[in-house]
This record gives sequence, C-alpha cells and structure tokens, in this order.
Amino acid sequence: MLLLVDLDGVVYRGSEPVPGVAAVLAARAALGDDVVYVTNNSMHYRADYVTRLAGMGAPVTADRVVSAPRATALHIREHHPAARRVLALGASGLERELRDVGLDVVTAGHAATRMAQEGISGWEAAGAPDVVVVGLDPQITYLRLAVAADCIRSGARFIATNRDPIYPTERGLRPGAGSIVAAVEAAAQAIPDVIGKPGPHLLEVAAATVGRRASDAVMIGDGLDTDIAAAHAAGARAILMLTGVSTREQHDALPADERPDAVAHDAAELAAILQSMASAVS
Repeated sequence: MLLLVDLDGVVYRGSEPVPGVAAVLAARAALGDDVVYVTNNSMHYRADYVTRLAGMGAPVTADRVVSAPRATALHIREHHPAARRVLALGASGLERELRDVGLDVVTAGHAATRMAQEGISGWEAAGAPDVVVVGLDPQITYLRLAVAADCIRSGARFIATNRDPIYPTERGLRPGAGSIVAAVEAAAQAIPDVIGKPGPHLLEVAAATVGRRASDAVMIGDGLDTDIAAAHAAGARAILMLTGVSTREQHDALPADERPDAVAHDAAELAAILQSMASAVS
C-alpha cells in the first residue's frame, strides 16, 4: 500500500512522539508499504524531518517528506516560471525550500527592517517581488504583515502554503499558518492560491515521489478539514487519528460522505486498520 502520513498530531505532537505510531509505520514499511510523509507545516526544511523521524524509529528518507513549502516552491517553478523574486513571510524552512528551486528570496523580516529604517514602502523594501508566499511565522510582527500586504496590493501574486488555523503541540493548540494567511488576506483585500491540504495538490506531489497516484493511497491524518478532506479530493482512502486536532464528536457530526474510511484512537487501532485494508486488497 501507499501510505501518506501527516506529521503534527499523528506521528508526534510538538516534540513528543505519539506512542507507537512510528513502530507501526516501520512495520508496514518492512512489509513493503511505501510510506511518504505529507505535512502542511511550513516552518521546517524537509531534510530537518529526517533526523527527527529516524530518531523516533519511523522509516524515512529526505525524498519521502513532502511539505507544503516544498510543494509551494515546486508549484511556483512549474506554474509561474517567469517569477524570480519572492517575499517569504514564514520561518526559515520556507525560505530554504524556495531557494532550493532557484528563486531569489527576501524575507518579510528583512524587508520590514528596511521599511522602518529607510522610510520606504514595503514593495520597495522587498525589491518588487513577483510573488508573496505566506506560511507560519512564529516571529510575526505588525510590520511584517504590512510588508506582505503592501507587496500584494502592488501586484505580487499571493500564495499560501496552507490554511490550517491551528496546529497541535505538546503544550496544546497554537495558531497555524492559516491564522497569518487570514490576517494578510484581510489587510491586502486579496484571496491567495492555496497549495497545502485540504486541496489534493500536496498528496499528488507526494504520491508522485514514489511513482504512484494519490488515488491509490491511504491518507493517515488527524484533521477532518485538512487531511481527510484532502484524501477525498484526491480520491484516496482515509484514516482519522484521534491524537491531534479532531475529535470523535466532530467526526460523528459529519455527513456520511465526508467521513474517513476508518477511525483510530491510538497506534494499536491504526495497525489493525492497516492490516485489514491490506488484506482486503491482497
């Protein structure tokens, strides 16, 4: 089977592993399943996940991690080949992914400093970017928002890595990239192109890394509005893990055609569901 696996809320919560999930994935990989990680998290560079996941015992290589920043960078290169300069409102992982595909990246933090010190517009401070990419920026400030909105109003294309309003950590739920996207959207009075889940694009890119189609996959995620919705959009099967943002009550309130194929409370239930799915197609 092809397993597309979300990270935050499924394999770990913040710095803490979700008990048993890495071992389940390792066992499935040993049986021949392809395991590819798909995450809307826009803060980290894809290679940063390898050491972390390997340390938990999960099967992983750098090419098996497809993040929203990576998919965003590839989207710009493929669909906007004339774009050269990008303003990145986000963390260092987003900046590195954009640079990896040959884009000239200016950070919102750098542009905000120039704007304040030189008394120039955000558009000028950012060097007239072709695209503004917005992800999760833990150091968000009013001036960084102002720069992004100014560039979009001046004609830069607006792209969001994802619209996740929250993300789970070991200390509870925190604002996600979608919260920052919403602020920029309100300030710029513009609607972004969105790359990450719940659209199918991220899953399609992930499946292609192993020569498969997203419709062949089983998506394992904790978000009904993101992971499960993306699976439905891509024609994939879906398993909801109740270890992250979504609850059983939220699941039960959905119409039947919007629910996942299965629900797992923990790693043991996940293992049993995957074995049942594998047996059904063998």
